[in-house]
Amino acid sequence: MEVFTLTQQNSIANHFLAELRDVKAQQDRLRFRANMIRLGEMMAYEISKKMTYHSVSIQTPLKETTATLITQPPVLITILRAGLPYFQGFLNYFDKSDSGFIGAYRKEGKAEISVQLDYLATPTLHNREVILIDPMLATGNSFVPSVAALLKQGSPSHIYFAAMIAAPEGIKNISDNLKVPSSLFTVSIDEKLNSDFYIVPGLGDAGDLSFGEKL
Repeated sequence: MEVFTLTQQNSIANHFLAELRDVKAQQDRLRFRANMIRLGEMMAYEISKKMTYHSVSIQTPLKETTATLITQPPVLITILRAGLPYFQGFLNYFDKSDSGFIGAYRKEGKAEISVQLDYLATPTLHNREVILIDPMLATGNSFVPSVAALLKQGSPSHIYFAAMIAAPEGIKNISDNLKVPSSLFTVSIDEKLNSDFYIVPGLGDAGDLSFGEKL
């Protein structure tokens, strides 16, 4: 599986990610969401380079010219609720895209973690390019069942996994267990998962930091 990491090269993305990680900056919930949106927009731009394009004719006020445009907008799918601000960044750029939503949450235990998937709403995915958007790729246990559920809605031509922060364990999980044409785009690959299956150094719970702590 191809893996693209945005922060392998220095850019303004480093500033947005640094603020997302900083416990002092995290107290500003509006700025936290805004930085997720910004990184979503930057990642949408990077993924757009991999898509299928075609030439079209355009009439300007002076003469006819040509432009190379995406052949078909990708389907954007996010995992609720933590993915919403990151998803908004993608939607800002792929503004003609169909969208889908998955309701999944962590079921935590002492020795392992599993994911409960309760809700799925998507358009048809047959022969479409799909971007599956989730800010944190930790164990990969939400991505794997999510893809299995999505494949019931048709066979995508390619799935782009868009994670803001990824752990090596999660990358290995989806690489080993998903046999569909796919690639991973992430802002940062962090060190590891801790004993509670949270990404280290990570940034905490993206959903809670965006919207408030859940009961």
